[in-house]
Amino acid sequence: MTKAEIVTEIANKTGIEKVAVQAVVESFMETVKDTMVSGENVYLRGFGSFIIKERAEKTGRNISKNTTIIIPAHNIPAFKPAKTFVNEVKGNVK
Repeated sequence: MTKAEIVTEIANKTGIEKVAVQAVVESFMETVKDTMVSGENVYLRGFGSFIIKERAEKTGRNISKNTTIIIPAHNIPAFKPAKTFVNEVKGNVK
């Protein structure tokens, strides 16, 4: 499902204009991104958490040049679904 499809679905369910729904969806995504960039996690009870995972420094290999490289420690964004979310998705698997 794309962002446009999400906007259409919400507009159809709520009766709110697509333009307003799109502004809210984009604002939500921007707020989540800005919060995570500032180093904080975002918790949405019953849905899940947008968290920052820390990756340690590690040694990698460039197989085309047969050399080792050091990959520095870094942070990556991740999503951890709530247990209720996971259980609902598991229940729909056939």
